[in-house]
Amino acid sequence: MSDTIKLSVIIPAYNEEKRIEKTLLDVDGYLEKQNYSYEIIVVDNNSNDHTFEIVKKLETTSVQNAKVINQTIQGKGAAVKLGVEQALGQYIMFMDADDATPISEIEKFWPYLEQGIEVVIGDRYLDMTHQAKQPWYRTILSRGSNLLIQIVLIPHIHDTQAGFKAFNGIAAKEIFKLITIYGWAFDMELLAVALKLSFRIKPVSIIREERGGSTVPASAFLQSLRDLFIIKWNSLRGKYSAK
Repeated sequence: MSDTIKLSVIIPAYNEEKRIEKTLLDVDGYLEKQNYSYEIIVVDNNSNDHTFEIVKKLETTSVQNAKVINQTIQGKGAAVKLGVEQALGQYIMFMDADDATPISEIEKFWPYLEQGIEVVIGDRYLDMTHQAKQPWYRTILSRGSNLLIQIVLIPHIHDTQAGFKAFNGIAAKEIFKLITIYGWAFDMELLAVALKLSFRIKPVSIIREERGGSTVPASAFLQSLRDLFIIKWNSLRGKYSAK
C-alpha cells in the first residue's frame, strides 16, 4: 500500500448520533478490505447532540483512519467544503451520514476517475429498479426540481442532489474554492462551477435506500429554489471564473 492517501471520504453530519456509528463502521469495514489507503473525515455541522463525542471515541478505538472536525459552521455545503480543504486524498468524495448509498457504490466510479474524469456523481434515476420507494410528494418535488435545474442551470444532468459524489483531488480543491452557497443547493453550485472550469461530469447509477429520520427541513425546497437563481446570476456575472 502506498504512503500516499488515495481516497478521502468526507461525511457531513448534523445531529446524527443515532446512526453515525453504524455508518462509520460500514465505511471503514469496506475500505479496509481494499488495496488502497484512505481517510474518513467527519465534519460535525454544529450538532447539538452527541455526534462529535461518538465519532471522537471511534477515532481512537475501532475506526482509526477517521477524524472528526467540530467547528461552528452553518450548512451542509460549508461542512463539505471544510472537509475538502483538509482532505489529503488523490481522490475526494462525500457521502451522506445516513449511509443511504453504501460506500461500495464507489466501485462504479473508479473506471471513470482513473480515466481522468474530474467529477463523477451518483444518479438515482438512471436505474429505477434498485431504488426504494419514497412518498409521492417527495417524488414530485424531486422530479420537478430536477427539471427546473436542467432548464435554468445545468442541462443534461438529471440528478444534481444525490449525496454521493467523487472528484479528482485537484479538481475538488479548485471547485470548492469558489463555492458560495452553503445550504442544500450547494450541489447545484459545485456542478455549475465544475462546468465553468471545463471539468467533465459523469453521472453513474447508484443504489439509494431511504433510511428515515431525515434532518432535511421542509423549508429546504424553497431555500434551494431561491439559491438556484442566485447561482444562475453568479454564473452570468462570471463569479465562477478560475482565480
